[in-house]
Amino acid sequence: MTRETAFLPFALPEIGEEEIAEVVDTLRSGWVTTGPKARRFEQDFAAFLGDPPLHAIAVNSATAGLHLALEALGIGPGDEVITTTHTFTATAEVVRYLGADVVLVDIDPATLNIDPARVEAAITPRTRAIIPVHYAGLAADMDAILTLARRHGLKVVEDAAHALPTTCGGALVGTLASDATVFSFYANKTITTGEGGMVVTRDPELAKRVKVMRLHGISRDAFDRFTAKTPSWHYEIVAPGYKYNLTDIAAALGIHQLQRARGFQQRRATIAQRYRAAFADLPVQLPPEPEPGQLHAWHLYVLRLGDDAPLARDAFIERLFELGIGVSVHYIPLHLHPYWRERYGLDAAQFPHSQHAYERMLSLPLYTKMSEADIERVIAAVRQLLLQG
Repeated sequence: MTRETAFLPFALPEIGEEEIAEVVDTLRSGWVTTGPKARRFEQDFAAFLGDPPLHAIAVNSATAGLHLALEALGIGPGDEVITTTHTFTATAEVVRYLGADVVLVDIDPATLNIDPARVEAAITPRTRAIIPVHYAGLAADMDAILTLARRHGLKVVEDAAHALPTTCGGALVGTLASDATVFSFYANKTITTGEGGMVVTRDPELAKRVKVMRLHGISRDAFDRFTAKTPSWHYEIVAPGYKYNLTDIAAALGIHQLQRARGFQQRRATIAQRYRAAFADLPVQLPPEPEPGQLHAWHLYVLRLGDDAPLARDAFIERLFELGIGVSVHYIPLHLHPYWRERYGLDAAQFPHSQHAYERMLSLPLYTKMSEADIERVIAAVRQLLLQG
């Protein structure tokens, strides 16, 4: 392909010279695993959220963070945890790690977020927790979910993999009244450390447990042990922990990505508005906008084809790829995957809104490195296919 027609990927991270210099500094420092950069990233993250009582604990993925948060809350065999079918499997699989059962519920067809009414209908005496997902960067109805949780004595762990920075009721996700919030810094997220995540909580005991369990159940922080100026080789294993710590190399990226998070969000929002204006007359359902005054992270831009669209979803995706436009689908709902379907006897009829959305949806390229020519190229391709077929 020529430069003008080179394939346009679905997502690309924006890594600047500051990130590169920080990584090089880390490599030269000799401290490449969890150490001073990881601690700085944690401190910077809590400061970014602007809530001093928060604890921020860096981990090597959001999956690890969700697992650690649920483990710290005591979720285990015999328990049920409610979450949405319309998510990546990581949201649910962590429940099974702990021997608990997953209860999947449908979404609100307007927002594609978990439906609080379906959550309430799914609560049983075994229910211990709810995992809402802030889909695509739009906040779930946390007022309703937190009210339900208080009424029924349930824990709430927010899957905020898409939601930095997102607001709900004027407050940043991560500062709400849930038990814990987990962010992702995977390569295609709004900020990236390559792989990585952050667990945020106000509960000091939960934070203490997460810190112990993220590194083998060791009673002392490895960074403290290895930087002490006096002999400090002794430690105790207090639990069978995991290997979930974030390296300083990854944290070095995060330190500077975090400083750019608000600018990244503004650029994503600008691209989303360009798309909205360009696609308003097409046979599609546009992504929901945030409530007035609220912040949408715009991690994803998800179109849903109308019943009168000239192409079915799969054919539309194939044609876009032929035109050199990378797209994806978020998500194949959990009820369609063999493990979840067979374990819990699920079928599409139980999740009509997620199923209907899935059959019509695709995610367009939306990332900060997109040039004006890239944006116009996506717009032109979508309009060509949906007006001409």
